[in-house]
Amino acid sequence: MSLLTGILAATLLVCNTFFWAPMLIVAAILKFLLPPLQKPLGALVNTFADMWIKCNSFWMRHAQPTQWTINTPTKLDKQGWYFVISNHQSWVDIMVLQHCLNHRIPLLKFFLKQELIWVPIMGFAWWALDFPFMKRYSKAYLKKHPEKKGQDLETTRRSCEKFQYLPTSVMNFLEGTRLTPAKHAEQQSPFKHLLKPRAGGLAFAMSVMGDSFHSMLDVTIYYPDGTPTMWSFLQGKMRRCHVEIREFEIPPHLLQADYQNNPQEREQVQQWVQQLWQDKDDLLERLSSEYHPAA
Repeated sequence: MSLLTGILAATLLVCNTFFWAPMLIVAAILKFLLPPLQKPLGALVNTFADMWIKCNSFWMRHAQPTQWTINTPTKLDKQGWYFVISNHQSWVDIMVLQHCLNHRIPLLKFFLKQELIWVPIMGFAWWALDFPFMKRYSKAYLKKHPEKKGQDLETTRRSCEKFQYLPTSVMNFLEGTRLTPAKHAEQQSPFKHLLKPRAGGLAFAMSVMGDSFHSMLDVTIYYPDGTPTMWSFLQGKMRRCHVEIREFEIPPHLLQADYQNNPQEREQVQQWVQQLWQDKDDLLERLSSEYHPAA
């Protein structure tokens, strides 16, 4: 039965993608060829992506037996600007985030490395959806080319200028990679349920477009029956999913911090992120105790 469920869900996902992708690509080409119409065509591209997510949510509700527990703020605004962070355990997290937040806030967009724009098909889709591409220089490179200092921020800032006119949610996994027991042990993470967070990614996003964000959303995803793979998720083996979403104002010192050049301000950002992650770890421990009291 699980095999049939997986085949059905995978078929629905593929069909949904092939239905909306051509329209998204055509709108993206027109957007590239007709700069004066970038704003309405950008909105149209977002609409196609939004419908793709909506259709995915439809088959997830009707073809999957998952019991969802989603606790979310009551006053989220689909016309707002949000910076969204989350713990990261599986590629399924992206499906969960889209399912929980679609139509509550604007379409989620991820900061991507500049090199990913050359990924076949997907790079074009990410460009069409106005995903912000980061061009980062290493410390070794900047030592040899000091004239490039600050240009990475300016390049990404220019790519985010369009967000001033179209409501946007920027998504960032602060851990930088998916949690696995091996990675947890290798890092010697001080957190029981999380990898170490990377404050630099958050600081970079704040320096680029922090003034544009209305607030921050902290998402905690918990899988009571174990972290699913994409295939086990499609098979309907993700029986339960618990999602906690909390909203708070972005502290002023995060918006103003010079993370790269001011050690004191960098330390303040890192301490703030560490406390945020400790609170998240405590929440995951509480959820674990509630779902598995015997353990």
